[in-house]
Amino acid sequence: MLSATPPECPRYIAPPPTQLDLDFADLRVIDLARANTPEGRAELVPQLRDALRTNGFVYAINHGYSQAECNRIFDIADVPFTAVPPEEMKIYNASIDKVGHYAGYKPRKYWAIDTENGIMDQIDNYAMNFDVTQRPHPQALRPFLPELDAFARHNHFNVLHPILRLIALSLELPEETLVDKHNFDRAGKTSNDPPIVSYRRTDEEEEKSKNVWMKGHTVDIGSVTVLWSQPVSGLQILSPDGKWRWVRHIDNALVINTGDMMEFLTGGFYKPTIHRVVQPPSDQRAYDRLGVVYFVMADDDVRLLPLAHSPVLQRVGIERRFPDEDAPLSDVWRRERTITYGRTELKKGTNDNTEEEVVTGIVVTHYN
Repeated sequence: MLSATPPECPRYIAPPPTQLDLDFADLRVIDLARANTPEGRAELVPQLRDALRTNGFVYAINHGYSQAECNRIFDIADVPFTAVPPEEMKIYNASIDKVGHYAGYKPRKYWAIDTENGIMDQIDNYAMNFDVTQRPHPQALRPFLPELDAFARHNHFNVLHPILRLIALSLELPEETLVDKHNFDRAGKTSNDPPIVSYRRTDEEEEKSKNVWMKGHTVDIGSVTVLWSQPVSGLQILSPDGKWRWVRHIDNALVINTGDMMEFLTGGFYKPTIHRVVQPPSDQRAYDRLGVVYFVMADDDVRLLPLAHSPVLQRVGIERRFPDEDAPLSDVWRRERTITYGRTELKKGTNDNTEEEVVTGIVVTHYN
C-alpha cells in the first residue's frame, strides 16, 4: 500500500491504448476478490482451470491495488531508465551469463532475436530479488525501495498465492500444496518484478525480423508470470486454432500465465502457452513499451517432479518431459535457461517454423 507521504517521483504518462480493431484474444477475467472465501474459490477453480488449459492466459481484477497505486508503480518503474545516468547503469549490470539470473540491468542487444539477419533485442530491463535489500541499487531508485518491497509482497501473497491455491484445488490437492513450494523469504536468487522497456526499432530491423520483437516462445521458465497490463499493444498468444491474437489492455488488470515449472509440476496438465512480442499497431509505433512483470519460480531446492499423488493426474495421466530421476532442481533449471536464452545457437526444429535447443537434457522449442 502507498505510504501517507511517499517520496516524490516524476509522473510516467502512459501512452493511449490503440484505437485499431485488432484481432484480440478472448481471455477469461478472474475476480481475485472471490478467492478470499471457500465458496468463491470453488467458483473460480473451474474458471481458472479451463482458461489455463485453453488459451493459457487469464486476466485478474480486484487484486488489491487501486488504479492510483498501479499508476504509482509505473512511475517508479520508469526511474531505472530515465533517472539513472548511463555510466551508473553499467555499475549495476547483471552478470547473467555467470550467475544465471537477471538481478540488475539487462542492457539492450543482449539477446539474439534473429541470428541469420543479425537482429538483436531492443529491450532494457532492471530486475530485483524478492528481498530488495539483497543487492545495491542505483541512487535514484533507493528512495522507493520500501514501496517496491511492499509491491513484491503484494504480488506474492495477494496474487500469486491465491492463484496457486486455485491450481492446487483444480488438481484435487490440498490448497497449500503449491504455496509451500513458493515461499517469499527463501526464494534464493530468483528475481521478481523487473520493469521492462521495449524500444522502437529501425524500419530496416523491422523488415528483417518481420516485425517480431521476441519470437514465439514459452520462455517463462518459472511457475507463474504476473504482467501488470499496460496500454502499448505488442503481446500476442498462439490461440488453439493456430492463429496469433493480440492481448488487449485492461486498466489496472493483471495478465497471468503459467510457465515451464508449472508444466513440470503438473505433469503437463497446465502447459505454457506459446506467446511472442511484435511491433505495436500503427497508431502506437511512436511509443516505447514500459512493462512491470512479476516472475515467479519455485524455491531453489524444489525438484521439478510431477505431483503424482494428484487424483486428477492419476485419472488423466502424466506427461513427463524427463524421467523422474532426471528432474532438475528449480535452481538448476532457472540458471541454465537464463544463461542460454538468446545466447546459444539454435538448431532447426522438427517443424518448418521452429528452432530448438537442449537445456539440462530437455528440448526447448522456439517458434518463428
